[in-house]
Amino acid sequence: MDIKELIKRNHEWAENIANTDPDFFPTLAAQQKPEFLWIGCSDSRVPANQVVDLDPGEVFVHRNVSNMVIHTDMNMLSVVQFAVEILEVKHIIIVGHYGCGGVRAAMEQGENGLIDNWLLDIKDTIYHHRKALADITDYEEKVDRVCELNVIQQVYNLSHTNIVQKAWRNNKRLQIHGWCYGLNDGKVKDLEVTVDSAEKLKDIYRYKVE
Repeated sequence: MDIKELIKRNHEWAENIANTDPDFFPTLAAQQKPEFLWIGCSDSRVPANQVVDLDPGEVFVHRNVSNMVIHTDMNMLSVVQFAVEILEVKHIIIVGHYGCGGVRAAMEQGENGLIDNWLLDIKDTIYHHRKALADITDYEEKVDRVCELNVIQQVYNLSHTNIVQKAWRNNKRLQIHGWCYGLNDGKVKDLEVTVDSAEKLKDIYRYKVE
């Protein structure tokens, strides 16, 4: 498949949508008011809107390798600030997926280039949970557990940002959730790690503003 084929498919898709629902594109162009920000993995097999069966315009999306929330990532932080302060999303969902290649790379000790620096936070998570992970003898099961632990850590990483805590101080209804997606069955697992206030964070991570 080449680029021209992609353009052809786009035109066919757009015409089909317009024929089925003539108001779809004018309505979509008029405003963007999603309630959800999806922070997911760049993996091509995890398309945000399709996974939760929502139309374009209903989910604001940021994706990177292994669904990371790195505190020095200005791209990710800018997306979060725009979503929280301008779009006023009510839910941020960090979505990992089982069998993640980035997680596998972090678990192994091979050298992969620049990406190794990006994945250091996952290595920290693996080290922090090393005792519990040592009890998992099946490698694939261990990979999947690290995928879950990584999502949980990213939920807290995001909760620690001043963007999110400012929203909570201003009494905005904002919840951060952690999910893991199964490539084998297409279903998401709620990791039940929802954070909706600074009170759920350890004291060192809370901003104290007079």
